[in-house]
Amino acid sequence: MSMLTTLLEPTGGTATVDGYDIRKQKDDVRAILGYLPQDFGLYPSLTVFETLDYIGLLYNLKDNADREARISNAMRRVNLTDVRARLIAHLSGGMRQRVGLAQAILNDPKLLIVDEPTAGLDPEERIRVRSMLTELGRDRVVILSTHLIEDVAAVADIVAILHKGRIRFVGTPAGMRDTVRDRVWEIRTNADSLAEMRHGLTETSLQREGDSVLIRVISDAPPTPEARQVEPTLDDAYIGLMGAGDANG
Repeated sequence: MSMLTTLLEPTGGTATVDGYDIRKQKDDVRAILGYLPQDFGLYPSLTVFETLDYIGLLYNLKDNADREARISNAMRRVNLTDVRARLIAHLSGGMRQRVGLAQAILNDPKLLIVDEPTAGLDPEERIRVRSMLTELGRDRVVILSTHLIEDVAAVADIVAILHKGRIRFVGTPAGMRDTVRDRVWEIRTNADSLAEMRHGLTETSLQREGDSVLIRVISDAPPTPEARQVEPTLDDAYIGLMGAGDANG
């Protein structure tokens, strides 16, 4: 991702963004790119509007009227209009993420790259950020890097799974679920039998329900006579793609 954004020089290979070479045409790439890194700094003494105005100048948006119109549009899209005069220091983590998204779309990019945008947010803010990314993806390409399956389920049309630097899967979320179809089972047991039951199985989830425990596993055949075959989830598929050894290790 850092290479695609031209922040890191590749040591080999080639890549293009909308036909522009990331090594030879950096300025052209940057002109059509928006980027929200996982960790980004904001000046706490500036207001939301002042922050976006400053970043607009860094984008070389020199026309004052055009820059202000772009800022107003970006704030509207990420629901920041009501706090435009609030200091960055007084914003919640979720609101700061919204400022990050607003700065990333100021130049109306064809490609928006976001890295772990919901990390560290509370559930309500995570839902808001996912909704924003879904909306932004309607008229541009969005590349989202995340370790949270919920983000993938909410936002992604195409999924790529990387494992130790290599691609394990590329396809739709439905196609990803199909990689473990007919191999996902639920087993209900009790706490006393739990340790023995889990031995040798690729477990994808565990849920306590009163005195019983519901285990979800991946197996080519029914792991027990009482096991019930269930519809796979993205969590099941992810663990299945990573492999049993990695899931248990």
